[in-house]
Amino acid sequence: MDWFALACSVMILIFFFLPVRASDDRLIRGKPLSPGATIISDGGDFALGFISPSRSTPANLHLGIWYNGISEHTVVWVANRESPVTNNTMAAPTLSLTNTSNLVLSDGSGGGRVYWTTDVVTAPSSSSFDFAVAVLLSTGNLIIRSSNGTTLWQSFDHPTDTFLPGMKMRIRYRTRAGEHLVSWKGPGDPSPGNFTYGCDPVTFLQIFIWDRARPVYRSPPWTGFLVKNEYKFQMSNTSAIIIYMAVVSNDEESYTTFSLSDGAWRTRYVLTYSGKLQIQSWNTSSSAWAVLAQLPAWACNQYGYCGPYGYCDETEMPVPACKCLDGFEPVDMENWRDGKFSEGCRRKEALRGCGDGFLALTGMKPPDRFVLMVAHTSLEKCAAYCSRNCSCVAYAYANLGSSTSKGHTPRCLVWAGKLVDTGKLPASLAADTLYLRLAGVDIASGKRAKRNIVGIVLLALGSVVILVCILTALLKIKGKYRNPEIHKKATSDGSSDLEFPLVTFQEISLATNNFSETCMIGQGGFGKVYKGTLGGQKIAVKRLSKDSQQGAKEFKNEVLLIAKLQHRNLVRLLGCYGEGDEKLLIYEYLPNNSLDATLFDVSRKHLLDWEKRFNIIKGVARGLLYLHQDSRLTIIHRDLKAGNVLLDTEMRPKIADFGMARIFGDNQENANTQRVVGTYGYMAPEYAMEGVFSTKSDIYSFGVLLLEVVTGIKRSSNTRTMGFPSLIAYSWNMWKEGKLEDLADSSIMDTCSIDEFSLCVHVALLCIQENPDDRPLMPSIVLALENGTTTLPAPHCPSYLGLRNIDMEQIRYDIQNSTNTLTLTEIEGR
Repeated sequence: MDWFALACSVMILIFFFLPVRASDDRLIRGKPLSPGATIISDGGDFALGFISPSRSTPANLHLGIWYNGISEHTVVWVANRESPVTNNTMAAPTLSLTNTSNLVLSDGSGGGRVYWTTDVVTAPSSSSFDFAVAVLLSTGNLIIRSSNGTTLWQSFDHPTDTFLPGMKMRIRYRTRAGEHLVSWKGPGDPSPGNFTYGCDPVTFLQIFIWDRARPVYRSPPWTGFLVKNEYKFQMSNTSAIIIYMAVVSNDEESYTTFSLSDGAWRTRYVLTYSGKLQIQSWNTSSSAWAVLAQLPAWACNQYGYCGPYGYCDETEMPVPACKCLDGFEPVDMENWRDGKFSEGCRRKEALRGCGDGFLALTGMKPPDRFVLMVAHTSLEKCAAYCSRNCSCVAYAYANLGSSTSKGHTPRCLVWAGKLVDTGKLPASLAADTLYLRLAGVDIASGKRAKRNIVGIVLLALGSVVILVCILTALLKIKGKYRNPEIHKKATSDGSSDLEFPLVTFQEISLATNNFSETCMIGQGGFGKVYKGTLGGQKIAVKRLSKDSQQGAKEFKNEVLLIAKLQHRNLVRLLGCYGEGDEKLLIYEYLPNNSLDATLFDVSRKHLLDWEKRFNIIKGVARGLLYLHQDSRLTIIHRDLKAGNVLLDTEMRPKIADFGMARIFGDNQENANTQRVVGTYGYMAPEYAMEGVFSTKSDIYSFGVLLLEVVTGIKRSSNTRTMGFPSLIAYSWNMWKEGKLEDLADSSIMDTCSIDEFSLCVHVALLCIQENPDDRPLMPSIVLALENGTTTLPAPHCPSYLGLRNIDMEQIRYDIQNSTNTLTLTEIEGR
């Protein structure tokens, strides 16, 4: 017999009959881990086993990893956070390594309940001697390793509340998924708590702490550094801890990681159950965890603490304070002095438009709610874009340099809305230069213009002369046309300070041929609209119905509101009359009537090619932006629809009908009403069902209108929507199935830009999401539509399912038997 073969056979027999054991730092097949037993990492820094942090009776068990060899039991990772094992089962729980190379935590009863398992999908080798092992590394990382050294799974990819040296907090560009820290629910409860820490999945450029969906803290946007940033903490005269923090990015993902200096104490980042991200180090002398730093570090760098246009000055020591950006002042100085900053700041001088320049603010943490403009590849191009876009109020630029495999990577950020969560950073932190649009800043130099006292005196003198001339002319006009009775009535309605003349009833009657039916161009629940000519100018006269109980209120509301509004995409009010039961509003005449009169008319819709439709969409968006933000008042329209968008000779849109509009205060976010007004199908769900309205309810209406414009289908149609109950349901399902081209109106197929069309549908679906907080604000919408290429989040399912079978008769019955009122207006045309 071959002695070598005999020796090998003996060795194999010995191997099979030896008792199966796990070495100290690993778990092997056939040797499960039970309560009371532990696995210790090489070097002894970490232990794996069963823990019972809660005081429940009987105790709940979790599988966890903790620091070994320190007096305070400190858990850094928990497997079954949501499925604790109750230690009263017939069989003790065990952790086993299976034949599929997966770790499985079960009750050990053979076919019993599985509390947790890994997700290894690699099939085991056919060789009996080629099997995987689970190893607890000296870093605290639990891995499953194949016999050839490949890591099949690791706990570092599934963090709980602790970020350890060597871990990666990443975000993957394609899926927008990544690692997050999730706090414990309480001091003895490792189940998931309210707070989350991780990368922003929308921009990829910043890190947040969230309380559920509410931001608590936000890091500055990434400036592109790749080198290790050092943070030194001097613990004693002879001892220091240096944390080396790095951000790395490639074509697929970006991640943050950190390491420690040699000989440093055990150090970790932990998201506490109270929502603080702390850097903790174990002090062997005091046998306690020392908190080296925490976020938010100060009250004023909590998210949005200093209000709109306020910022947290972290260079102010010993305690950072809220300040207003240059060119701004507190909205309420008394509250500001009392430490109440939520109202924020306001401009000292209103913007004049695109003629204003930008002031460079260095060392800043840029605000949130920015739009990333990837097409602008230099500071000059970024600045030029913001300069020519009158809605842009600020921009910031950084070259991410070698931070990606593509080398030169620009980062142009622009803002169109209120600037929120801004900060002034210490010199040690990577900061940005924020370019802020301000009145009185020279465009070329970026410096504030010096005021010439002689010029100011001459300007003031000239203004006085002009004002005298204007007043003289107005007095002559009023002496010729004013009806004392009419003027007295208007004054009693509170509209005597209007910026347009009051016209007599006789003049309007004459202009409309005594309100002849041949002059009528529109009709609705409010009354009728007539075409006429007054003073050689074509006009449209809205005559409120005498039978309308709300006529007086709507009349006064519209007069007072629209008299103060001036924008190219809002219809212009030329005059009014109000006496007795007669209430008349005189508008500029727009020859192409309302949008719906052309859009849904088979014989006319061909007049709206894609270019005209896209311009209509952008024009309505700019008009809403003006109402919500750029006008002197914040105005909620509450009845935006195709019938309330009028078209001029060039098919340019103008928003009309402000009878239902409401004014908001500077810091008011929403309001509630018992009288819901608007048009069924355009109303946001929270408004229709609960009476809660805000700018987000207008945005919902805009989303519905946008879908109508690009599809040519009425919102309530169920004949052209492939059996779906509404346009919203049809659009959502076409989006999910990747059939966007099927949505396009057949009359624009020859002229349609598929990229612009897809962008419009994407924006519309974001606008009609059920949760108002998920809907974008008008500044972001305008930037997205005008820029054409920007990163947009994926929309959530819109709220249409609950509206498909609404029983209108039941609604009417409920209204009649309720203290609330619901007004559904269905006005089809002007």
